[in-house]
Formats: sequence, structure tokens, C-alpha cells
Amino acid sequence: MSEAALAEEAAALDATDGLAAKRAEFDLDDEVVYLDGNSLGALPRGVAGRLSDVVGREWGRLGIRSWEESGWWTAPERVGDRIGRLIGAAPGQVVAGDSTSVNVFKAVVAAVRLADTGSRDEVLVDAATFPTDGYIARSAARMTGCRIRAVDAADMAREAGPRTAVALVNHVDYRTGRLHDLPGTTAALRVAGAHTVWDLCHSAGALPVRLDADGADFAVGCTYKYLNGGPGAPAFLYVRRALQDRFDSPLPGWNSHADPFAMDPAYAPADGAARGRVGTPEILSLLALDAALDVWDGVGLAAVRAKSLALTDFFLRCVEAYVPEGRVTSVTPEAHAERGSQVSLRYGAGAGEVMAELIRRGVVGDHRRPDVLRFGFTPLYTRFADAERAARVLGEVIEAREAARR
Repeated sequence: MSEAALAEEAAALDATDGLAAKRAEFDLDDEVVYLDGNSLGALPRGVAGRLSDVVGREWGRLGIRSWEESGWWTAPERVGDRIGRLIGAAPGQVVAGDSTSVNVFKAVVAAVRLADTGSRDEVLVDAATFPTDGYIARSAARMTGCRIRAVDAADMAREAGPRTAVALVNHVDYRTGRLHDLPGTTAALRVAGAHTVWDLCHSAGALPVRLDADGADFAVGCTYKYLNGGPGAPAFLYVRRALQDRFDSPLPGWNSHADPFAMDPAYAPADGAARGRVGTPEILSLLALDAALDVWDGVGLAAVRAKSLALTDFFLRCVEAYVPEGRVTSVTPEAHAERGSQVSLRYGAGAGEVMAELIRRGVVGDHRRPDVLRFGFTPLYTRFADAERAARVLGEVIEAREAARR
């Protein structure tokens, strides 16, 4: 298909896009194609004004009174419930705060403590996991007297056995964009008598997640990717309601005490999601996240998923049309049921230089060593015209590199 035909198709798709109006709610440079929302989401326009008010009035004028009068104290649960809507969790099961790494540690250790420690001494970890998850899982295993075993995420269901206490699994592989089977794996682990901890960093806000309906035990995730909470935004922790009264956090802080201001030297855990808190909440970043979540008002995840798949399908078609044959290979699954909201292309030696040149030309993706070019598609603000331009510029960059070698 010709360049003109693909550009016309992109314009037609954008004209009928039911989410197109959402783009105006983000502070974006129309001269730049931003396809790195799977690493850092774009800035929602409402965040700056909200933070200005938090700093100038709530902190500057009210000061310490804002813990009560401005609702700071309950913000972790309030924001957690807003995230919960986007990951299929009923209110009272998600708390916002800390980092993903800290929440992985809480969840894995708590899951081991829930297990029959007389016989269950194994922690399974996704062999292709984001490195921090592996580091934390190994540390948690050492601290709890467990052994760690790395297995492919697709094999978790059949690898779990009578010794398995918990499996830590990525819902979407950060490098390839492969979507793993959350309901099937969760059900199989439950039959095996083990618990699950799901890392939703690359799926929360990108596609429908049904934690309650699918019986997940624990889940964690960041909010600075598809949820657009900003760099270093607080993460979240989900604890299934049926497990909350037995959730024994390895980080019992004063904020998760049943009566925090009693200053009791003996720890008594709070009820509900608050049991997942530790120390004083990160109020400025937490309230920036709260404002960022406003862009999700009235948005259905089914529409987000439909556009995500349409965008990635269209991008792959454009890559096929624009990039010289055989120069790149998609490592992202073709099947919709196995695809997240990114496309990863294997280029080979020089992939980092290719991405650097793309960015120089106004197409922002990222590079994962040694040879993967990643392009994240964020349906709330990514246009089909962006997908077309990104593939076209990619083809130009690769052709220019090859011409320079001749």
C-alpha cells in the first residue's frame, strides 16, 4: 500500500475514533510522535493546576490541617479505589503508595506467610520478568527460607506443585509486549494450592483487567506509565478482600496501624486496604496522580482495548509497507489475545542508534538492549497518524543507515 493511501487511512481512522477527544486533555507537542507512554505517560493538563493548589493553599495556607481538612490522610485508599476501577477491583482492596518494588516485597512475603510453610517452600518467578521483580523475589525467598525457581510465564500453571507457595508473574512482558493468561494461570495456581502475585505495570490502563472476577490474590503496579501519574508516581497494591484479615505485611509501619496516633509500641494492623500502607504517604506525588486519573472519567476499558489493538495492527501494517523487507522482526505476538499495548521490533546491531535517530526526528520510542525497538501505544492520546508517521520515519532511518554503508 502506498504512503498516500496509508496516510489517508490513518486520517479516516482518527476521524472516527471515539477516544480522539481525550488527546486534548494531555499536554502534548503535536510536532512529536510520543510512543513511550509504556515507560512514562504524557502529562494530563489538569495536573499542574491541581499541584499548584496543593502546594499554595493546602500546604502553604492550611499546613498540617490539610491531613484532615484536605483529605490527605485518606488519599491512599481514595486514589487506590480510583485505580481499582481500572483493574477490576471493588472498593477497599487497593491502596496507592510506595514503589512497585516495595509492594512486590510486601505481596510476595505475605503470600509465603499465608502458605503452609511446613511443605510450601518454593517461590516461582517469571523467567523473563522485569529485573527488579526477580531481585525482590530472590531476597524475599532468602528471608522466608524458600527456594526460588524461574520458569516461563506461560508454564507457571503446569510448573506449580505441592511445594509452591506463590508465583510472581508479569501480566505483560515489558520487553516483548506479550500478554499472559491471568485468569487461567490464577485458576491453575489456586488448584495447586498456591497464591499469585501479578505485576500489572504494563497492563493497568492499557487493557481490561478483572482481578476480582478472575480470583487474583495480590497485584502490584506502577502508575507512571499508562495511568500517567508522573515520574516516580506512587505504585499500588491489591489484596483480595478474602485475604485481608490474614495479610501479614513484612513492613508494618505506623500508617498501617489500627490506631496510628496511639503510638503503641505493639503493632495492631488496620483493617482493609489500609493494612498495605507503611509510612507517611507521598502527598504531592499522590495528589498529582489523583488529578491525572481524572482523564479516565467516563472512559471504558473495552474501548481502550479496541483502539489499542487497532493501533498496533495498523502500525505493524505500516512497518511492513515502509521498512525494507527482512530488516525488522516483530517479537510482539500477532494474536490479539496474547498482545499488550506495545510493539517490539528486533532490528539487530545498531538498534540503539536507530532509536536515537528516530528520537532526533521527532518519533519517541525506546530501546531495550541488545536489539529491541519498543513502541508503546497509549489509546487515550495516540493517533493513527502517529502510528503511520512512526513507521514511515523508521523506514527512512533504516534505509539511510543502509545507504551509508554502501
